[in-house]
Amino acid sequence: MAKPAALTPDICVIGAGGNGIALATAAAAFGVSVVLVEREVLGGSPAPLATKALVEAAASAQAAREAGRLGLKTTDAQVSPAQLHDHIQRALAAEAANHAEERLTALGITIIRGEARFVSRSTVNVDGQPIKARRFVIATGARSPKPDLPGLDTVPLLHEEDISGLTRLPERPIILGSGATGAALAQALQRLGSKATLVAPEGLLAEHDAEAAMLVRRRLLREGLTLHDKVEPIRAERSRSGLRLVLAGGAGETVVEGSHLLLAAPQRPEIAALDLDLGGIRHDSSGVLVDKALRTSNRRVYALGGCAGGPATAVADRAGEDHVGLVLRNILFRQPTRIDPAKDPRVAWCQPEIAAIGLSEAAARAKAGTVQVLRWPFAEMGGSRAAGESEGFVKLVTDKKGRILGVTIVGEGAGELIAPWCVAAKAGLTIADMAGVVMPALSRSDASRRAALSFHVPSTNSARLRRLIGFLRRFG
Repeated sequence: MAKPAALTPDICVIGAGGNGIALATAAAAFGVSVVLVEREVLGGSPAPLATKALVEAAASAQAAREAGRLGLKTTDAQVSPAQLHDHIQRALAAEAANHAEERLTALGITIIRGEARFVSRSTVNVDGQPIKARRFVIATGARSPKPDLPGLDTVPLLHEEDISGLTRLPERPIILGSGATGAALAQALQRLGSKATLVAPEGLLAEHDAEAAMLVRRRLLREGLTLHDKVEPIRAERSRSGLRLVLAGGAGETVVEGSHLLLAAPQRPEIAALDLDLGGIRHDSSGVLVDKALRTSNRRVYALGGCAGGPATAVADRAGEDHVGLVLRNILFRQPTRIDPAKDPRVAWCQPEIAAIGLSEAAARAKAGTVQVLRWPFAEMGGSRAAGESEGFVKLVTDKKGRILGVTIVGEGAGELIAPWCVAAKAGLTIADMAGVVMPALSRSDASRRAALSFHVPSTNSARLRRLIGFLRRFG
């Protein structure tokens, strides 16, 4: 049988997750020939969107329970697992419509199904089909690896990817994960009627500001969640009611019992099957090594999103979306571009939400030495008190000149409130610039302006400034 002729597109995108499809469709819109390679389902993992849908449903249930604080009499929210499943599926179906094969084909994109492997610096082979593209883009993403835990194969096990298909909620889930996903899933399941336990070996939300993480800890415990942090799981055992997870910590061994073990571990780049060495592409445990233009050691090849390592190692869930535009500008228009991970927002979708950009307070002190920390609590905002949600704060970290080093917001809607600071970081604005921005009255966003204004408070005690004001007063 004759071998198929090599495909010779302008761009070959390896991986048809959200980022890969976004890059392919944008390139095709400019009339560029594109081949898109995917070994599994188009659109990538449904887990992040399914988790967000679950979290939003749980937040609504909790709001109904707490409505009494606002003078409303309500009964306890009744959860229908079947309708909850339908809610998640509707969210996924709307997203899947944008990733349909028919739509992508209609845009002129050639879709190849199979496992992509580099066979040389200029060629990728997909199950016998050679592809010789002018440029390759690796967008294979990342996945949570299965932990090396004795007894794991013997117990009822769930992954984040399983959330979208659940028609019954686990009765007593044990969530294993220290990061934002683990905290959000554990809280959501607890709010929806499960008796959840969260095991956070590295500490709860260690990647976020310590003060913000403490507020989340208090809320989780107040809502009845069982939390074990800074303990190491050493084995899992099958039990009559589900499983036992044995933890080792400073106080010795602890046994936690549950119905299911839900894994929410940090993700690792999905690059093992690509044969990168044959393509002359350097890589390590962080992913495909790229420079600040997202180009690999093979100048024909780029990498983006969760599979990109080195300076592009993702600290934010949505960093890959920014990568798409950078790669396109580089490939199509030869514009010099550079990534800046410090400008990627990080969000924990638990409640209170945490949103951050740039350095945390601790990281800024370690890196920049002398810094100024500006803080404004939502308890001081009339709009927050009116909504009955005054927990949390805006924290700004600056240098002496007012340059913004980092922003952390913890509280209701933090994921939306961080948006102006994303613009500020992109535009290189200072604290003084942000202090001059008018925010809506009685809005939570006004806490950001007030925090920025506090940068000028020390100057009110300046003797020289007071003398100047006194001099000007003489002229009316």
